[in-house]
Amino acid sequence: MKKSVIFDLDGTLWDSSRSCAESWNVVLGKYQGISRRITIDDMHSYMGKTLDVIAPMALPDIPDPRRWEIMTECVRYEQDYIAEHGGVLYPKLRETLELLREKYMLIIVSNCQDGYIQCFLDLAGMRDLFDDFESAGKTRLSKGENIRLVIERNAIDRAVYVGDTQGDLDSADLAGVPFIRAAYGFGTMNREVPEINSLSELWQIVERLIGN
Repeated sequence: MKKSVIFDLDGTLWDSSRSCAESWNVVLGKYQGISRRITIDDMHSYMGKTLDVIAPMALPDIPDPRRWEIMTECVRYEQDYIAEHGGVLYPKLRETLELLREKYMLIIVSNCQDGYIQCFLDLAGMRDLFDDFESAGKTRLSKGENIRLVIERNAIDRAVYVGDTQGDLDSADLAGVPFIRAAYGFGTMNREVPEINSLSELWQIVERLIGN
C-alpha cells in the first residue's frame, strides 16, 4: 500500500512572505501613479490563494487588464528575488521530512506559479526528499484537483494533506483526504481539525490518521 504526506508550501514548510512583499514593492515602485505598497501582513493574507483571487485584493483600485499585467510582472520578478534572498524554513523541517520519508511518499501541492516550488526545493536543498509536486500555475486546476491529480498519477492508496489555511482544508475535503493544520502558519479554520504547533509533532498525527 502506497501512502503519502502531501504538503502545502507557504505557511507550512517555509515563510517567504518578507521576500515576496519586498519583490512586489520593487515592481510597484516602477509604476507612476501607484502608491500602493504590500506589507508582510498583506502577503500572509494572500498565501494559499491563486493569482486571480490575489490581484483584486492587492490592487483594488486598478482595473483589468492593467492590474493583471502588473500582478503577472510581480510574480515573475518574485521568483528571481526569492532565488537570491530566500525564505525562512520552519524549525526541524529536514529532520521531520527525513523521518516521514522512511514510510511515506512526500509531495508538495501549492497554488503558486510554476517554478516557485522548484525554487524552494533548490534553496532548501530538498529535491532528494520529495517524490512529486504540482502547482496551480502549471495545471490551472484548483488545489483540491491537484491533490487528486498527484494521488492518481502516483497510485497512492492513502494520503493526508498538511496546510495552514481554510482554503487548504477545503481542498483536502474536495480531494477526500484527511487534513492536518499547521497552526504556526497564516490561517484559521472553520472547524476543529488535527493540528500541529511545530513540525516535530507531525509524525505522530500522520501515523494516527494513515499509518496503520
